[in-house]
Amino acid sequence: MTSSADLPDFAIEVRGLKKTYAGSKKAPPKVALKGVDLVVPRGSLFGLLGPNGAGKSTLINILAGVVNKSEGEVRIWGRDIDAQPRAARAALGVVPQEIVADVFFTPREALEVQAGFYGVPRGERRSDELLAALGLSDKANAYVRALSGGMKRRLMVAKALVHNPPVLILDEPTAGVDVELRRQLWEYVRRINAEGVTILLTTHYLEEAQELCDTIAIVNRGEVVVSEPTATLLRRLDTRNVVVTPDAPLPAPPALRGLQVAARPNGAFAVTYRLGEGTVEQVLAAVRAAGVGIKDIATEDPDLEDVFLALTYGDPSRPSPTAD
Repeated sequence: MTSSADLPDFAIEVRGLKKTYAGSKKAPPKVALKGVDLVVPRGSLFGLLGPNGAGKSTLINILAGVVNKSEGEVRIWGRDIDAQPRAARAALGVVPQEIVADVFFTPREALEVQAGFYGVPRGERRSDELLAALGLSDKANAYVRALSGGMKRRLMVAKALVHNPPVLILDEPTAGVDVELRRQLWEYVRRINAEGVTILLTTHYLEEAQELCDTIAIVNRGEVVVSEPTATLLRRLDTRNVVVTPDAPLPAPPALRGLQVAARPNGAFAVTYRLGEGTVEQVLAAVRAAGVGIKDIATEDPDLEDVFLALTYGDPSRPSPTAD
């Protein structure tokens, strides 16, 4: 029996990772990763975020063995992907962005075949257990082609877990999934994480990352911009919003000198100020001085989207990008 002392401190270790894609006559070589250093602690639910072209997909594909790195070291569950490639891959389950499934298999058959690929003995296979855990028991003998998109995504999660890996990568797992299926999937993810499975998650739903992940890394232009506990990351911005509901409709939010003002639904507006340079009372005084009566107020601390935009684009007021 393996004790916790025998387990690695980090589920994933990436040191000096570089990747350059070869060029052609029409295009120069493309540098996708510029020397990434990243560690994913054992047992964490770790978020990996970044805008389009940041290098997230390249990093995940290197971990999954789909893309060869140019330089650097990668360890999965303490196993070097060059020195121990089979052992490293066996420690990892990957749920890719794209739905990949043989439509002529049933879900149970798909799991049995996947378990066979990993050499799981028949007596140790968990096909029915995984189908039940992911709400697919009633579809166990239906053809995969008859499943909805959300069900196919849940089947892909089950396939990634057939060999009981200690590390699971979820690459945009809720893309195109309705709210209820998303909730069910996250309940299961939280459960297996509580049981000890380390989760590496990419998502373009920043509120999901903020709610689920204990640690978040942001990648931009092939480099890790920051990797911190979520609570620490959210404290990086020294701004706060005061949301004001006026006592009478306004044609437009008021212009307040030295303050950023943005419209909100139902006639409200948000005023942003910097901590240490202003107070809520000063904001309200500026609103009243502009001739606006106040019906109600609320304060908001920065969320992950604000931090994400500030670190990747340098301007939290810009529209949110689609992370990929």
